[in-house]
Amino acid sequence: MADGDEDMDGGTIVDPRRLHEAARIAEALVFASAGPVSQSYIADRLPRGVDVLHVMRELKGLYAGRGVNLVQVDDGWAFRTAPDMSFVIRTDETEVRKLSRAALEVLSIIAYHQPVTRAEIEEIRGVQTSRGTLDVLMEAGWVRFRGRRRTPGRPVTFGTTRDFLDHFGLEELRDLPGLEELKGAGLLSGRIPSNFQVPLPLGEDELAEDEDPITQLDLEELGLLTPGGKEDE
Repeated sequence: MADGDEDMDGGTIVDPRRLHEAARIAEALVFASAGPVSQSYIADRLPRGVDVLHVMRELKGLYAGRGVNLVQVDDGWAFRTAPDMSFVIRTDETEVRKLSRAALEVLSIIAYHQPVTRAEIEEIRGVQTSRGTLDVLMEAGWVRFRGRRRTPGRPVTFGTTRDFLDHFGLEELRDLPGLEELKGAGLLSGRIPSNFQVPLPLGEDELAEDEDPITQLDLEELGLLTPGGKEDE
């Protein structure tokens, strides 16, 4: 049967040699990148008719028991040190950047409540949030401007980034710790209301019904772009 023929169930049969070559291509693309590689980018470079998700899952299984794992991060793929091997590559020279308690609280609120405005963050925390706290999280690449709320003043909404997922070993936002996990880690008080539910955030690219996407004019107004579209260094 020739490449691309259909079997009796209507599925496309791909030559094993093409699948092997596709796996090698995908492996090389991910290995050569410092950050997660989007699945669509990989798919565009694979032989015609090859199912990219099938290829990536096969590779993920192949690396499952090794010192390096292939992991999915949102819509991308990356090689990362196996969790039980992380101690091997730690050195005394590695500088660990610790977040302040305020930054951790703000990051947690954004992660679980996104899209969320600064005023909403302050309402949840019960105290004002300094611009410096948000700047630290944005400089770390874990928080981004998502959009603008359709309310008076059109406040900016915040959300997490793919780098946030990558750093904390999450495939997607739905992998954030649930209520029981947070209790077990001592991150929730034992006196929380019985009907309390951990919020389930929207997806990375999903906009809320009352949220507009960030435009170039918005970025200029926020000081992130100079007039004309160039990034303000």
